[in-house]
Amino acid sequence: MKNPIHLFGRGYELLVAGLNLLQSPTLLVLRVCFFWQLFQTGQGKLAHIEKVAEFFASLGIPFPTLNAYAAGATEAIGGLLLVAGLASRLAAIPVTVVMIVAYLTADFAAVAGIFSDPDKFVKADPFPFLVSAVVVLAFGPGKLSLDWLIRRLFGAWYQARRLTGYSGVTLSRTGVSA
Repeated sequence: MKNPIHLFGRGYELLVAGLNLLQSPTLLVLRVCFFWQLFQTGQGKLAHIEKVAEFFASLGIPFPTLNAYAAGATEAIGGLLLVAGLASRLAAIPVTVVMIVAYLTADFAAVAGIFSDPDKFVKADPFPFLVSAVVVLAFGPGKLSLDWLIRRLFGAWYQARRLTGYSGVTLSRTGVSA
């Protein structure tokens, strides 16, 4: 008979193994839901650049037209890359920066009151995009992404090149040749 501690430990291991199966689908849902919305927001900014530039000027942002193009392009291109899971961690960096800047300019009151009124911070427009970008930055896009597929397809080739020291030595099925 197994002792209760062993049974609890085994049950916990099974629970963790089952939940690990949900990591990639969860990351996919997060990427598609939030970053598709970010892509559309970026498209809207680029389509109405004059209005966005006026808004940026009213916030005191320097070079408002240039920054409107930069924010719109970052949201549109970064959103698409993150939906596809392509260069995800790299794409998450500028998206994170743009969302932090959005907080500090358009929603500074939410940042200033993060401890006194956390609901205001969480309900601000940049929040879901910032949190999603940080999650992808920290954990990657998951197995249901182009990043994973590329790593899977080219990982063996890259590893073989790394092991040979890029010296022209190649690995073959029969062994190493120079």
